[in-house]
Amino acid sequence: MSHQLNLNEQTGKYSFMSVKEKAWHGLGQIIEQYPTSAQALEYAGLNYEVTKEDLFTSSYNNDGQLMDHTSRVKTHFATMRKDTGAILGVVGKDYEIVQNTDAFTFFDSIVGGEGIQYETAGALGQGERIFITAKLPGYIKVGCDDLVEKYLFLTTSHDGYGSITAAFTPVRIVCNNTLNAALRNHSNSIKIRHTVNAKQRLEHAHKLMGISNKMSEEMEAIFNRWTRITMTDKDVRKLIQAALIPNKEALANLERGDNDKCSTYYQNMVEHAYEYTMSNETQLMTTTRGTVFGVYNGVTGYFQNVRKYKDDTAKLKSLMYSGLAQQRNQAAFNLCQQFEKDGTLLLN
Repeated sequence: MSHQLNLNEQTGKYSFMSVKEKAWHGLGQIIEQYPTSAQALEYAGLNYEVTKEDLFTSSYNNDGQLMDHTSRVKTHFATMRKDTGAILGVVGKDYEIVQNTDAFTFFDSIVGGEGIQYETAGALGQGERIFITAKLPGYIKVGCDDLVEKYLFLTTSHDGYGSITAAFTPVRIVCNNTLNAALRNHSNSIKIRHTVNAKQRLEHAHKLMGISNKMSEEMEAIFNRWTRITMTDKDVRKLIQAALIPNKEALANLERGDNDKCSTYYQNMVEHAYEYTMSNETQLMTTTRGTVFGVYNGVTGYFQNVRKYKDDTAKLKSLMYSGLAQQRNQAAFNLCQQFEKDGTLLLN
């Protein structure tokens, strides 16, 4: 299926759960109440074990016929999903599997299991990659009534590619915009390698909670300052152009004023993002109308609510897996910080 959600053929269910909100083409389990971590594992079909299995090489004679002799590979193993027998990847001998239950335990441990609300969870492919979003207590309050919810997003894999990654991800309620920017010299995420000590490090990675608390305070201060800084329509368009610029060649054309030499694809992106920024009802609030906070939300809102994606998986990867949306949103955040600092919009 194009959505890439895992289908467990033994149970006939898709590996995804969501609280109240339909997603992923309406597939998976939609539940009404926030589940415990154990319930979330079950609802999302993530309650399977992954094992490391031996790999063997076979020998062939000169005629290409398989001979009886086999030998075990000493440097690598296959990761296998125990319930279905699916092979998820090939990993080195030092690779330690972090079970799906451990990923949820990580979230439970950093907040003491109190107040955290598991909102979505799922598996992609054969179950080699899983993701979890969990809502933390409290809000980032912008202005009088523009609230931003605080989320943690965790992804891990069983195929040997990538680290375990957990990130602090604010989401503006009124438009569901993902505001997952990193501050300068301060990451909004932690990465944990699948090594011998991965499980222990995961259990003790409560520093993410420190990141979340620190960033909540800093972002609340930043966003509120941005609501008080106004921008002309010309500067709004310029910031959007700069945030969405695809490469150095397009940048050079833009700096020379040769907009016609920029690709139609890029120009259409700019126009749609600008239109959303200037006219969407969530952009006409006192916090967003003609403000720096508004233009930042204009860019994030374009990628969240306007841009077309091939499927839900492509959207998730673009927004959360260092894809185009996440890169451009970070660029917009940096440009807004620069404009706040000195009122300029240096395109490079």
